[in-house]
Amino acid sequence: MVLEKLGKSLQAALQKLSRSTYVDEKAVKELVKDIQRALLQADVDVKLVLELTKKIEKRALEEKIPPGLNRRAHVVKIVFEELSEFLGKPSKFELEPGKTKIVMMVGLQGSGKTTTVAKLATYFKKKGYRVGVVCADTFRPGALEQLLQLSEKGGFEVFGDPAERDSVKIARNGVEHFKKSGCDLILVDTAGRHKKESELMEEMKRLAEEIKPDEVMLVIDGTIGQQARAQAEAFNAATSIGSIFITKLDGTAKGGGALSAVAATGATIKFIGTGEHLDEIEPYEPSKFLARLLGMGDLETLLKRIEEIVEKEKIKFPEKKELAAGKLTLRDVYQQLEALEKTGPLRKVMQMLPGFGSSIPEEQFRVGEEKLKKFKVIMQSMTREELENPRIINASRIRRIARGSGTSEADVKELLKQYEMMQKMLKTFAKGRIPKTGPWAKLLKNLEG
Repeated sequence: MVLEKLGKSLQAALQKLSRSTYVDEKAVKELVKDIQRALLQADVDVKLVLELTKKIEKRALEEKIPPGLNRRAHVVKIVFEELSEFLGKPSKFELEPGKTKIVMMVGLQGSGKTTTVAKLATYFKKKGYRVGVVCADTFRPGALEQLLQLSEKGGFEVFGDPAERDSVKIARNGVEHFKKSGCDLILVDTAGRHKKESELMEEMKRLAEEIKPDEVMLVIDGTIGQQARAQAEAFNAATSIGSIFITKLDGTAKGGGALSAVAATGATIKFIGTGEHLDEIEPYEPSKFLARLLGMGDLETLLKRIEEIVEKEKIKFPEKKELAAGKLTLRDVYQQLEALEKTGPLRKVMQMLPGFGSSIPEEQFRVGEEKLKKFKVIMQSMTREELENPRIINASRIRRIARGSGTSEADVKELLKQYEMMQKMLKTFAKGRIPKTGPWAKLLKNLEG
């Protein structure tokens, strides 16, 4: 999870408040200390932490409680609002219909810029836009080859000239090429060879004068923590059309420092990198990011992602009347597993459900993902008739399926047992009855609250 340790610490602070008998001045001050400790451990600047927590304490102790809220809920609301503001202002990256947008990507060496370019290209390609990538990095050996390899996975076109050493000329020719081919978005990948921000800004200006980008995007490595502020300030001063992409926010203790340091400069963070894979990218919306961090989930994003996959893959789910009649087949289950797989790693999906994700150990996620993969392999070894009517699967069929899938008979039986449980649960939901106990009751309770 992105900033998992910080998320757990903040959640623990709020849970401690919820267990307090009285939310008095003492409880508020304890909450403030816990938040300070969590942010400092995430490498957030001391001055910024003190400013933030002073605001939280002042509002929590002095603000009048709005009608309909108790003091505990009001304090949680204040924490959420102040942390959201602390993490920056929301800003969308938009493409205008019928107009080509040129974005020049800049960053220090090692910031993950080239991979970031590929992530952005893949992200917008999946949304149905025509995307072209220009490799104007003539300094780093293998830059063009890396982009070409990534383009095979992401399905976008790359323009480059291995024989040309003039990066400005390549950038100009590449932009012209993609403009003629009618691209909606052109991403220009530049060399990230500079050690000093001043040199980086100088090349940015020279290239910008030639290709006249609509936007210049600085890629910042999230693992550098508070040092990100110096880069963001220099960049923000150099261009009025700039935005920021923060990479490597997964599994780093300094991610909180990088995010808060950049947000403090007033620079616009538009995207964050949440992992190594091309699909591990998301638009940066402070309130949604914070909601997941605090275990409140992000159902809107999850449902939108599922909707996109269902539409793209033309997946058909059983209707309510079919579920009520028990007409859920293993073929339906297989399609649902495929859709779930495409939404991303199980942990990231669960983080979008309120109350889930951070409370579940990493080992459980790993075992769960392995089990789902095994179930898919088992279903691939079944005949069409067996998938459509699992009731015909007897002992001899179980042995054949187990041999064909390279699994055990126990694994096949477990899948069939899970299928029966799912069928019963969906029948209950379809008839409008909500279970009062068990894991599904817990899920519904979390979704409601």
